[in-house]
Amino acid sequence: MVAYIILSIKLFSVFLFGAAGEIITEKSGHLNLGTPGVMCFGAVGGGLGISIYCSWVGGPNNANAILVVLFGIVFALLFGAALGLLYSFLTVTRRANQNITGLALTTFGVALADMVINMFDRTCIPQVSSYFTTILNHFIPEANTPDAVRIFFSHGILVILAVVIAVLASIVMKKTKVGLALRAVGESPATADAQGIDVAKYKYAGTMIGCAICALGGLSYIMNIGNGQFDQAASIENIGWLAVALVIFSVWKPNIAILGSLIFSFLYQLPQALVIDTVTTDALNMLPYLVTIIVLIGTSIVGKKNIQPPLALGINYFREDR
Repeated sequence: MVAYIILSIKLFSVFLFGAAGEIITEKSGHLNLGTPGVMCFGAVGGGLGISIYCSWVGGPNNANAILVVLFGIVFALLFGAALGLLYSFLTVTRRANQNITGLALTTFGVALADMVINMFDRTCIPQVSSYFTTILNHFIPEANTPDAVRIFFSHGILVILAVVIAVLASIVMKKTKVGLALRAVGESPATADAQGIDVAKYKYAGTMIGCAICALGGLSYIMNIGNGQFDQAASIENIGWLAVALVIFSVWKPNIAILGSLIFSFLYQLPQALVIDTVTTDALNMLPYLVTIIVLIGTSIVGKKNIQPPLALGINYFREDR
């Protein structure tokens, strides 16, 4: 049971990065269904950054733990932001359909990740992946460690960073001028434009920042769950779709996404934790989607504005139509 909880908390960061990033994107009025592709591409980008650093210093034995983590995070952010820039160019500048563009971005991101991953040496990554997960382990005694201590301190920097980003995103969108402007763009871009807000700038910025955060989810999966191995990188795409569903479950609030990510991660790992037949396993795998549908129906019935998606979500803004 302790191992199940620890693994679920590690997976929690993957869900939270994906959901928090997509919430920021959707708050700008962009429905980006390319999140799974962005997460896959971010994982490969982080691996590439670590590989470049290891080659630069002459191998993993000469690598500095802080710089390994820094290179991985920075490259993942850059790769995610690059896909966010592409999506923004197509939907804001070229006014392409957001749904079609997002689905194409998922296909493109996954395919591009498969291509890039074969272009660099990945052998050093598993040897340094522990640097991402041992940030709190030095607080744990080597022997007779209570289960509660193992549960709370068996996690890495990415788990902490995911929570920090979600909390900061919630504060920024509720309490700051920038956050309020971003929300205004997502609710009514014409009104925001009339108030002097640069709609295109906020849409570009919101989407690129959101995609950069989503990319960290892919990196977290590879380092926290895959121990630096890219053999199961295809699983990131499945989690990416659940992260999009988690946005609905969280009613577009990053702080609620923290709790939602915990629930989704526990449900996602539940079939592996139980010794059950295939039919029951398949039924349990449906739970995150079923919970999302229930929440979606519930929010539709309640109808309160603060639990609804942005009014202009998925709708391209044409200034000439204002």
